[in-house]
Amino acid sequence: MEEDGPRLTTSLELLRWIGWAQMMAGQDWVRERDLSREQSFVLGYLVQNPGAIQRDIADVSRTSAASVSSLLQGLERRGLIDRRTEGGNERSKRVYATLEGAELIEGFDAAMAATEDAILAPLSAEERETLHELLLKVTSVLPRPTR
Repeated sequence: MEEDGPRLTTSLELLRWIGWAQMMAGQDWVRERDLSREQSFVLGYLVQNPGAIQRDIADVSRTSAASVSSLLQGLERRGLIDRRTEGGNERSKRVYATLEGAELIEGFDAAMAATEDAILAPLSAEERETLHELLLKVTSVLPRPTR
């Protein structure tokens, strides 16, 4: 194997490399749609949680309300989201992905599944199952991610 960068010697360094390859594929997919990572995350969240309020979006994206407001304005200008006042309360707006917004990010899961297949292509089905079982064993003692 030809080396172009630092030598990766530990299992965790190799796992980070795999994670990096997956992340880069996701970023490329998002970039092809002229979205930022944050915009694609929010659109995905809104497809799964229609009518979310801005505070919920800020909480789940771990960012400030001001940042979310700016991000939503950009998505709204592109026609990818819709903010609606409900119950006559002008301060409480619900946010929805538009059909165009939902269609724009449709296929992300399939693209990531294809990336996983490409990354794991050198392994046989039995080796993939063994790797999966070993990773389950390692992660069983770790704190669970919050999202």
